[in-house]
Formats: sequence, structure tokens, C-alpha cells
Amino acid sequence: MILYHGSTEIVEKPRIIISDKFLDFGYGFYSTTSKEQALRWAKIKKNRTNSENSYLNVYEIDDIVWSNNSLSILSFDNPSRDWLEFVINNRRGRTVQDYDIVCGPVANDTLYRTIGLYESGIFTLEETIKRLKVNELFDQISFHSKIALENLKFQGKEFISDYTITN
Repeated sequence: MILYHGSTEIVEKPRIIISDKFLDFGYGFYSTTSKEQALRWAKIKKNRTNSENSYLNVYEIDDIVWSNNSLSILSFDNPSRDWLEFVINNRRGRTVQDYDIVCGPVANDTLYRTIGLYESGIFTLEETIKRLKVNELFDQISFHSKIALENLKFQGKEFISDYTITN
């Protein structure tokens, strides 16, 4: 399986990032199977940091990893009550990460507005899940342990110009 990571840096050796910002699946190294989503992340990071460069980092991970019983993997196929509660708890800094890898939908800004309406009691759980499912959802795969990161094999990078991707 090919995974992508958008960044302002070339990331040959991924590492777990611990920051003051709470993310959907907690602290970790985030990737996606969507080149489009990784490009979007790279551009967002470039704009936030006023960086001159952005890159699409490309990795390969062996499919056998997903059936490796020595790794603790949590996977959400689509928005659900469990996914929603997991994301909300992580974004509020309430979840201690006990998984090596977490996979599931991205709660982007549009989705997070819907989640905010759920949290404020305007939407029911059922209405929130229904609204989340009609959005185009990208996936994210986050790595939360060194042993999980060892399964990512750097394949290369692509420089992202303002309009195109170049090698």
C-alpha cells in the first residue's frame, strides 16, 4: 500500500510528533492513501509556517502489517458513534493513545463544524452521523509507536510548486 504525507520538509525517517495542538487520533505521524489530501495538507502547512517549500513524501507499507497481531490497530471504516467520540476526546486532549496505528476518516474543518453542532446539542448523534456521511471523506492513517513507524518504507519525495508537483 502506498501512503502519502504532505509537509514542508522531506521526511525520510518519520517520527511521532507531539505538539500543543490536539489532533483527530492523538499525537503521531499522520499519512493518507489520498495524494490529493496529502497535497492539501502540504499547502496548509506551507501557508501556516510561511515556508518556501512543500513536499509530498511517499511511503510504502506492506499489506501484511494490517494482520500483524503484535500491533494494536484501531480502524474506523466510516463515521460512527465510536469514531466521533474518539475524535472528540482526542481533540479535547482526553484520550491516552494506546494504539500503534489508527485508521479512519479525516474530520476536516467542515466536518468539525458539524461535530461542534453535535457537541452543543443542536444535532442529535444520528443527525450528526448522517451529515458526516454525505461529505467526501478522505482517510488518515496515524502511527503512534516506533515499532509501527518501522513498517513505513520511504519511497521518495515530490517537490510541490505553486501549481504542479515535480520530482
